[in-house]
Amino acid sequence: MGTRVPDSEQTSCAKGHPQVYRPEDTEATEALQVTDCESPKDNRPQNEPGYCSPEDSGQLMASYEGKAKGYQVPPFGWRICLAHEFAEKRKPFHANNISLSNLIKHAGMGLRYLQWWYQKTQVEKKTPFIDFMNCVPLRQIYGCPLGGIGGGTITRGWRGQFCRWQLNPGMYQHQTVIADQFTVCLRREGQTVYQQVLSVERPSVLRSWNWGLCGYFAFYHALYPRAWTVYQLPGQNVTLTCRQITPILPHDYQDSSLPVGVFVWDVQNEGDEALEVSIMFSMRNGLGGGDDTPGGLWNEPFCLERDGETTQGLLLHHPTLPNPYTMAVAARLTADTTVTHITAFDPDSTGQQVWQDLLQDGQLDSPVGPSAPTQKGVGIAGAVCASDKLPPRGRCRLEFSLAWDMPRIMFGAKGQDYYRRYTRFFGPNGDAAPALSHYALRHYAEWEERISAWQSPVLGDRSLPAWYKSALFNELYFLADGGTVWLEVPEDSLPEELAGSMCHLHPILREYGRFGYLEGQEYRMYNTYDVHFYASFALIMLWPKLELSLQYDMALATLGEDLTRRRYLMSGVMAPVKRRNVIPHDIGDPDDEPWLRVNAYLIHDTADWKDLNLKFVLQIYRDYHLTGDQGFLRDMWPVCLAVMESEMKFDKDQDGLIENGGYADQTYDGWVTTGPSAYCGGLWLAAVAVMVRMAALCGAQDVQDRFSSILSRGQEAYERLLWNGRYYNYDCSSHPQSRSIMSDQCAGQWFLRACGLGEGDTEVFPIPHVVRALQTIFELNVQAFAGGAMGAVNGMQPHGVPDRTSVQSDEVWVGVVYGLAATMIQEGLTWEGFRTAEGCYRTVWERLGLAFQTPEAYCQQQVYRSLAYMRPLSIWAMQLALQQQQQHKKASRPKAEQGTGLSTGPKFGPKEAMANLSLE
Repeated sequence: MGTRVPDSEQTSCAKGHPQVYRPEDTEATEALQVTDCESPKDNRPQNEPGYCSPEDSGQLMASYEGKAKGYQVPPFGWRICLAHEFAEKRKPFHANNISLSNLIKHAGMGLRYLQWWYQKTQVEKKTPFIDFMNCVPLRQIYGCPLGGIGGGTITRGWRGQFCRWQLNPGMYQHQTVIADQFTVCLRREGQTVYQQVLSVERPSVLRSWNWGLCGYFAFYHALYPRAWTVYQLPGQNVTLTCRQITPILPHDYQDSSLPVGVFVWDVQNEGDEALEVSIMFSMRNGLGGGDDTPGGLWNEPFCLERDGETTQGLLLHHPTLPNPYTMAVAARLTADTTVTHITAFDPDSTGQQVWQDLLQDGQLDSPVGPSAPTQKGVGIAGAVCASDKLPPRGRCRLEFSLAWDMPRIMFGAKGQDYYRRYTRFFGPNGDAAPALSHYALRHYAEWEERISAWQSPVLGDRSLPAWYKSALFNELYFLADGGTVWLEVPEDSLPEELAGSMCHLHPILREYGRFGYLEGQEYRMYNTYDVHFYASFALIMLWPKLELSLQYDMALATLGEDLTRRRYLMSGVMAPVKRRNVIPHDIGDPDDEPWLRVNAYLIHDTADWKDLNLKFVLQIYRDYHLTGDQGFLRDMWPVCLAVMESEMKFDKDQDGLIENGGYADQTYDGWVTTGPSAYCGGLWLAAVAVMVRMAALCGAQDVQDRFSSILSRGQEAYERLLWNGRYYNYDCSSHPQSRSIMSDQCAGQWFLRACGLGEGDTEVFPIPHVVRALQTIFELNVQAFAGGAMGAVNGMQPHGVPDRTSVQSDEVWVGVVYGLAATMIQEGLTWEGFRTAEGCYRTVWERLGLAFQTPEAYCQQQVYRSLAYMRPLSIWAMQLALQQQQQHKKASRPKAEQGTGLSTGPKFGPKEAMANLSLE
């Protein structure tokens, strides 16, 4: 028998053109028009949130030639035909994208960066925390990542390739491993009639395999943490639906930590003949790079029977130091399925042995015993195959799992050992891969029920637009795939002298562990706090204990210091790494020793940044408001006092309002701010207002009186110096940008509203001014920018031209836009909020091909910056705003109208609000 199925049984697919072979029994297929609307006809008014325009939808599915809809694929999510090609190919932001005037301004910083970059890469042989010289190239291929929170992630792209890896903590490898594939084999009457790698790739290795799947007959659908890939096999009367499941379960602190993923294959036989189907899952041991070259890799089969369930598969042992791991590829053995394997093959060969083995009888040879360890430079792969029989018009299910066990990790400095969170439940010895596989295959159905129960209230809400439902859940990918680590905290690792006043610090960290996620996959710093300010809504709403753990860690770092002096790249000034009683910028670099050495960021000396301390105070109160945890509030109260005392020095004229320092001294670290400013001034007033509330709760009358006085004076100064009748000026300088319209100018009010404050007796900013400012932002930063289709530009001049005085003022920051949209919703501008946020989603996910790598920023044309970034998690602030809006409406209805037994007036306290926010 030849190595391939006869050509007469194969599907041909002309590259780049939707011409496909159509056997006689399939007839001409009709293109499936997938829209982003809730129904074929959407007659709602255009000013309603749920309205969507038909001409804006279905572009990603325009090339789909099949008619199969797949098995139980949901109506909402991100859907794309495997043959789709994105027309726009943007490039990463580089120095040549900077205007001459800005290039001159930053010449010194550029020179100092080059010197530092050379020292880091050529002398220390390390990876820079931001590598401007080697940006991650554009690859419009990514899909839902596999793996829970903090155990590492593996991303399977929407075309089916395993293409992004984060196994070593916080460090990414962006490469497609060709041997990692699913292959289908169909047999009728004892003969193989169809065998195909389910990949559109045409690689130079494994050439004996049948590559080049016709992408026009397949589509991908993502609704994180699940994804579906539907393959219609023309001429075979067979549809395959692969469902990918990861245990991302809100309020679950066990299963959500597991480094596993499950692939469930539903096979539908739409013909009149019986059918045997086999799915082969092949996987390389390692990625084929430098970690593999020393050799010593080996595979072995395993079978685990427990509680009446049997799992069979392969263990791929990868003992390379410092972080060895074992990968498990497995399938569920049932009364109807057969599971076979091949222990070892060469992934760099033609692959004829494996292909022929499967082709012969739809099964693999299943040799016993382990493989020999590999020699230096030699690769090794294995495969697991599950088979079943289908009657005519029947359906069967084949279930696979992928698990990896890297229990003990070291960061780049190789200084301290840590155990990952999941080892609490599966042990730290490195032998947990079989148990993880078995557990995943046994529990995935329960996980899906819980995911559905969590997501259904949003997905079933017809007042919400379909794009929002996709964005809300799919943007959550970053909580797991943000270089995330979730670690056990050793008993002796917490400094008693700093932690002594925090009664709940030890219990929280010991019970829930230590959590860290990167600012971005390219901006490699853990828990970057000025950005976490935006992203934290996802964490506090879904895993609140992890948010509290992060806050305790930040408080500890705040009370500590590191007086080692270093040169800061922007100013060239020598200053300490970390000063006491100021919030650190970040908790460290995974290529160094995070938590032990904080502030990897050295572009600015952030001890003089104006926003970090304020963002800590605001988040502390927000977290208290949503959890009702009084012990947490009392633990954090002294730290809040300390950081606000540090902040006082920035109010140089004692008018109750802080001044910026004439450089980029806040999260917009390339946008100079001088004197009182809308952004930092607004955050300051909001933080002062929160201090008044916390002082009252903590019984500190003198502190309450002091901050009340500051607030009164500061409000007067803020309105007098910055309000111009339409919006708040950017700052009070004599520079051209001083009258720019900043899209983020209402950030203080945004957080006050999230805390249940900001109106009535707790009003800080006059509500008419806030609403007018938001309307101005919508008119100019949104509608007058790129036709209103790309979100809100950071800065806009009053006459309707983007502010190009800095490298950041003419960018769109996706996470800022989602926060702005939340602010609009809070103030009753709901349609404007959805319209604003929609521009970002359409741009990133539908136009630029940046799905599951949402960047920090993009410009109107040509470039994007910092792929896979933390800040867009702020979309969960929109959900908080919507839910608080709903609660407010319910609470304000007369008792007779409510029909719930509730009396009139607000009745939602912190804990009740949290219960609703969790959607549980």
